[in-house]
Amino acid sequence: MSFNKPEYFINRELSWLEFNDRVLEEAKDRSNPLLERIKFLSIVSSNLDEFFMIRVASLKDQVNVGFNKPDPAGLTPKQQLKKISIRTHKMVDEQYNMFNRALLPRLKKNGIHMVYEEDLTDEQRNFLDEYFTNEIYPVLTPMAVDSSRPFPLILNKSLNLGVLIKDKETENQYIFATVQVPSVLPRIVELPSPGYGSKHFILLEEVITMYIGCLFAGHDVICTYPYRITRNADLSIEEDEAEDLLLEIEKSLKKRKWGAAIRLEVSCDMDERLVHILKDALETHQDDIYYINGPLDLTFLMKIYSFEGYEHLKYLPHYPQTPQDLPEEHNIFEVINNGDVLLHHPYEAFEPVVEFVQEAARDPKVLAIKQTLYRVSGDSPIVKALAEAAERGKQVTVLVEVKARFDEENNIQWAKRLEKAGCHVIYGLVGLKTHSKITLVVRREEKGIKRYIHLGTGNYNDVTARFYTDLGLFTSNEYFGADASAVFNMLSGYSEPPELYKLEVAPLGLRTKFIELIENEMHNALVGKKARIIAKMNSLVDIEIATALYKASSAGVKIDLIVRGICCVRPGMQGISENITVRSIVGRFLEHSRIYYFYNDGREDIFLSSADWMPRNLDRRVELLFPIEDRVLKERVLGILDITLEDTVKARILNSEGKYKKVDKRGKKPLNSQEYFCHLAYEQVKRYNRERITPVFEPITSDGVFNKDEE
Repeated sequence: MSFNKPEYFINRELSWLEFNDRVLEEAKDRSNPLLERIKFLSIVSSNLDEFFMIRVASLKDQVNVGFNKPDPAGLTPKQQLKKISIRTHKMVDEQYNMFNRALLPRLKKNGIHMVYEEDLTDEQRNFLDEYFTNEIYPVLTPMAVDSSRPFPLILNKSLNLGVLIKDKETENQYIFATVQVPSVLPRIVELPSPGYGSKHFILLEEVITMYIGCLFAGHDVICTYPYRITRNADLSIEEDEAEDLLLEIEKSLKKRKWGAAIRLEVSCDMDERLVHILKDALETHQDDIYYINGPLDLTFLMKIYSFEGYEHLKYLPHYPQTPQDLPEEHNIFEVINNGDVLLHHPYEAFEPVVEFVQEAARDPKVLAIKQTLYRVSGDSPIVKALAEAAERGKQVTVLVEVKARFDEENNIQWAKRLEKAGCHVIYGLVGLKTHSKITLVVRREEKGIKRYIHLGTGNYNDVTARFYTDLGLFTSNEYFGADASAVFNMLSGYSEPPELYKLEVAPLGLRTKFIELIENEMHNALVGKKARIIAKMNSLVDIEIATALYKASSAGVKIDLIVRGICCVRPGMQGISENITVRSIVGRFLEHSRIYYFYNDGREDIFLSSADWMPRNLDRRVELLFPIEDRVLKERVLGILDITLEDTVKARILNSEGKYKKVDKRGKKPLNSQEYFCHLAYEQVKRYNRERITPVFEPITSDGVFNKDEE
């Protein structure tokens, strides 16, 4: 029986758009606080930007070179682009309907007013007269287009104003000009407010439009409208031929700003003459033009979310708790020496991970620190600690992945700083991205050398750790230590790792390991044994894995998939996937942990990983899979999976048509799994510190009155 027919799979790009639609649903959800809805609407826009810059750009490249091979779902690149265009136009229309009809009026009702020129009071006009003259005008650079001045290069994602000016020399003729809305100035211009307790603001492009005549003195301005383009930003680097990978990436970053135009956004009432000029100059197709009924680029809504004084319109603050396996006052190495420690972020604090590296930097017994870094924060305390360790004379080896998309520049800066501090820095591996999350600390103790390891499902980023759900493990298990040393030797040299005791590494054996685990469940089911798989991840795209799941399902294995984003598996097909369920949770926190559970005839094997079930993770990245072996910790992780599967508030269930539907709550208690884990972390702290604890987390309720993808 064939399990890989095109009708059995969902196109990955359309599946991603369904994910972004689930984010949009959170903006529509009236049970979410107003400013949180605004935030979700902003995320929809930033998600679409990246989708166009990378995924749509890649499809267009394929069409341009004549590549016509269908994807696993049977769609050619040209067919995919057509379906994407229809879906994204619909999504953008829904996004702006929500903004204009629901969210703007609610903002106004709560004292936050976005005003236009016709709404301004005399006091506000006087303020803008001065603000434009002193702050805006000196920064602006109008650029006219004529025979001596060609159409300028328009920066990727920049907001611009297209202007038509009457040609004095030729009647009924006009000149095109463009003005970039300067990104160095705040897009939100706060205005004097006529009433106490309210906030009035106007957008920067509206202000420039008001005074556009000042830029073209002596000419009549016919019209002015905003526009914005999205360019191809997918870096292409010939790694094998690059003499200096770092230099090659720095060169490519500059090219990202000037890639081919993929999308043109214009105001919905823009003069058609302007549209025609932009379309021709930027060489865009009609399907790539998006007519926007409102302000272009809604990512500015994040600034509104940050307005002070409106905390009542947000979730109540969540304070990550002290991990239950760590006492209030502890020596991190002593605790790990006594047994494995599990961390569940952001419900439990990320600080112990930072502390682990900081203590290693200062501890005179520590001889060496080795760590992989994929995405770090702009002011990373971990990077600072690594630099301090090197300055103190410790052997510090850091693999900084300079090919981490959209974090290349940040990572290059950190890598150079670490080198200056004396760290041995590796800039990734040729042909592979190092996506694994591992830290090894080598310590000299009374009984000899001891290795301490941290492994995680998420990045060493103290900022995203506050709103990404991830799991981490501290261990001093000697087999984990031996494996960690072997992995770092592989990363820093040409050594191929010996057969590992506990870890599995991509691209060497991880794919084979997953297939073996799935097939083992299938064989158990075929002989009448109980067989079950639960897998939680960000994306499921790999066709070999999907086919193995279909075979296991048809053999009787019960398979529950928790996939936040893209899922190409089509559940509920008779004889193929009727034993497979797929659910996605989109809520306050971004679901990021990768957990893989296999019943294994009662052994109940649980693994955590940095890898999703995607070809890039299994074949083109260095990834790690590691087991949870402590009985108590296994029960904790299984409990996390069980609660997630019981979510009835934020979970959506994928049907065989490729659409997600909310859980049928009839006969079920409302359960928001993310709220549950917040409460659980708080209750654990209270239980262990009953006499000393001061509540720092306000109760949250399932109706939403409480308190956000990498890749």
